[in-house]
Amino acid sequence: MQKAGSPYLLFLGDTQDTLSIKGCTGVKIWRPEKAHAQIVLEGGNQDLGLPNKTPSEAAAAGCKTMLVGVANAGGFVPDNWVPTIIEALEAGMDVMAGMHTRMADIPAIAEAAAANGRTLFDVRQPSQEFKVGKGFERSGKRVLTVGTDCSLGKMFTSLALEREMLAQGMKATFRATGQSGIFIVGEGVAIDGVVADFIAGAVEWLCPENDADHWDVVEGQGSLFHPSFAGVSLGLLHGAQADALVMCHEPGRPHMRGVPGRDLPSLEDCIALNEQMAHLTNPTAKVVGVSVNTSSMPEDEAMAYLDDTAQRLGMPCCDSVRTGVSAIVNELAKI
Repeated sequence: MQKAGSPYLLFLGDTQDTLSIKGCTGVKIWRPEKAHAQIVLEGGNQDLGLPNKTPSEAAAAGCKTMLVGVANAGGFVPDNWVPTIIEALEAGMDVMAGMHTRMADIPAIAEAAAANGRTLFDVRQPSQEFKVGKGFERSGKRVLTVGTDCSLGKMFTSLALEREMLAQGMKATFRATGQSGIFIVGEGVAIDGVVADFIAGAVEWLCPENDADHWDVVEGQGSLFHPSFAGVSLGLLHGAQADALVMCHEPGRPHMRGVPGRDLPSLEDCIALNEQMAHLTNPTAKVVGVSVNTSSMPEDEAMAYLDDTAQRLGMPCCDSVRTGVSAIVNELAKI
């Protein structure tokens, strides 16, 4: 797969809130060596604490890619962003974005890229075709993050696992399946942009055969219990052919995200169903730990919840921020 070059110039645009720049924020947190500079347009108020540079200044300083790691309602490229994108291409940088609107479909941007021999990375739309999944046994080890709901920390947990595994001397590679993850590592497959029949095959392509002691850490999406996204979650389970699963959860949610009136499943039910579905392509797959997002809980309440859940389920229960994930990685090392 073609990989976006780094370091990056992080395009913050004219955004007004921190959630809108989460793609750029993820790079700053997880791959700070890639985050060289930022550019803010008139009207924008976000700041990641990086040097402010124009595209020409950033290119002269060695930046290879301008990352448009921002989101807006509708996922389109506003007209006032186009001149800056063109300026980056003319300065010699590639441009990476995850909008619903493809940069390659905007004539002025496409023409500038062609004229300057630069690459447009529209990460939300896969650039290659995939085969259907086969579920054939393949070498290497894989761990997949799964969840009781969507948007509760599967990417964060996956990156924390990779970091801890590398710190412990294990071979590990984070495999991105969403646009923010792709921004962070510069490659991957936005799995929600893959035609349903080919989701499992896309994941097999993303994490192919590897050394017997190498771990692919596959970023999960959605939840088997979420009526909107269960299809994607199931395809990921089958394609990952995971040896281990890590269950992600956020206590206190009143309902499934975006679906009022639908309760979250119990951890026990979610663990059982994910293991059952994973056994189609790996009969020995099992949940080895739980990653809990306790950010809304005070410290004492959070630690009590983690301890109680670990005892009830008989497996490590961590918060990737409060406690780290070393206890879960210790379980992976036994496989």
